[in-house]
Amino acid sequence: MFWRIYLAFLLVIGLFATAVGTFTPRSLARYYRGEEAAALESMARLVERQVTDFVARNGSTAGLEQLVTELGRSARLRITIIRPDGVVLADSEENPAIMENHADRPEIRAALAGRALPGGEVRHSNTLGVDMLYTAEVVRRDGQALWVVRTAQPIKAVDAAIDLLLRSLWQGVLVAAVIAGLVGLYFSRRISRPIQTIQRLAERYAKGDFSRRIHLDGPEELTALADSMNRMASQLDERIREVTRERNEREAILTGMREGVLAVDLDERLLMINRAAAAMLGIAGADSVGESIQTVVRNAELQRFLRKVLADESPSDVESQLHAPGGRLLQAESAPLKDEMGAVAGRLIVLSDITRLHHLEDLRREFVANVSHELRTPVTSIKGFIETLRDGAYQDPENARNFLEILARQADRLNSIIEDLLSLSRIERDAESADLSRPGGIEMGATGVRPILEAAAEHYRARLAEKEIRLNLDCPTDLRARANGRLLEQAVGNLLDNAIKYSEPGASIDLLGERAGGEVVIRVRDHGCGIDAKHLPRLFERFYRVDPARSRRLGGTGLGLAIVKHIAQAHRGSVDVESEPGAGSTFTIRLPGPALTES
Repeated sequence: MFWRIYLAFLLVIGLFATAVGTFTPRSLARYYRGEEAAALESMARLVERQVTDFVARNGSTAGLEQLVTELGRSARLRITIIRPDGVVLADSEENPAIMENHADRPEIRAALAGRALPGGEVRHSNTLGVDMLYTAEVVRRDGQALWVVRTAQPIKAVDAAIDLLLRSLWQGVLVAAVIAGLVGLYFSRRISRPIQTIQRLAERYAKGDFSRRIHLDGPEELTALADSMNRMASQLDERIREVTRERNEREAILTGMREGVLAVDLDERLLMINRAAAAMLGIAGADSVGESIQTVVRNAELQRFLRKVLADESPSDVESQLHAPGGRLLQAESAPLKDEMGAVAGRLIVLSDITRLHHLEDLRREFVANVSHELRTPVTSIKGFIETLRDGAYQDPENARNFLEILARQADRLNSIIEDLLSLSRIERDAESADLSRPGGIEMGATGVRPILEAAAEHYRARLAEKEIRLNLDCPTDLRARANGRLLEQAVGNLLDNAIKYSEPGASIDLLGERAGGEVVIRVRDHGCGIDAKHLPRLFERFYRVDPARSRRLGGTGLGLAIVKHIAQAHRGSVDVESEPGAGSTFTIRLPGPALTES
């Protein structure tokens, strides 16, 4: 900015100096030569009077040459007297006898014609061999031209005077140009420095830095501009902070949402997508903004859904279910995206992962079907035997007793299913308590692990003896854990019950309690038939049976392992199984937290 202003000053000064250098010498030369010519004309008139008086006194032109020579020497001029026919009568510098006729000289012709030559006549003198400035005056009597008085001066003297003037002029112009340059430098800096300051601050504002303000002591216009810039910076800073805050809040909301959100314009270009939507669709998030949705999302169902909602000009919402990568099921909801004028500018798509809900719905249907099936079997059996008895079988005492025993067993089975369902529901409900100690909930406390294992083993002592199964109990007496003794005993009992059911007579079962790292671990190991690996992931589901017929025959309800899993989860622990067909199974309950030992 400084150089632009200063160079403009220098350009003006240069143009002025060029104009002075171009036109002033010509004007000075013209003026000075005009002045010299006027002086020569004045001298010619003076000489004319003296020559006229001289001729009048002498009555002839004899001796005129001596007079002219003296006058020329005293005036430092060349004086020539010429007759109208061009014959030279006298000359102060040369013998007139040898001089050529001067009738064709321009100054002579002009004088005889009564015309003036502005600035005189300049030409080379053959007589003197130098350039001369000539003027001429006519001496007349009674209207007749008697002779012409010509005065001349070497032009070299005129040029020397002009050169002297020009040198003085150029010195003045140079001094004026230097002074003007310094003045221009001062004012250029005075003007450019505030502008440069404003420019630097404007660049900082353009980069988003509004922390500084402009304070100028300069021209009123620039200080007013600085004040306007300061107000603009304050307003922009406030608005950008507000926009940034709103954007951060919006991004925080979108980022924290479990639902996927994406927006597309009418040209099917991606305008916005949050992290959840990118994860659901298996695409890059921010890197995909601005690209066509057709190239970003490789999902035919979503593309068809987008084409449908974009083609629909109505403002109504649209829903659809889509299949996403990884076997997930998505619920897509569409709403119109409007611009500031209220016109539809695209569509906002909200994606909800309903895979778990769908899975839970399948589990619910399966659970209802399993419960119905499990309840239908004893109910159908009870109903059939009741009808048999009602039809007269009660009159046969032996058959009636068998039917009543079957009815009792089926009623016990029905009661076991209902009790297990109620127990499972109660455990799940109580496990949801935040502190696990609300009234009627699961009460936790430091309890010995070995007494729990001994109580569970004692409960099944008769069945163990019936099948001649040896139970090996191994647990430190000082091993303690934070647990609910009743529930933990029920879980261990269910595992023992399964181990006894699927162990051959004369086999052995290991019941172990120990510390493992930061956990209390309880293991129930049998040496029975084992379980195929394909059944292990679903083994703890409700009503899941590896061998349904055998399980029902042995009196199982299909809920024992599910109860174990939920009891472990209520203790913030877990249960897992290791098994191989023919090699037996090992069920492990893990309770978190450090083991507690008796002091």
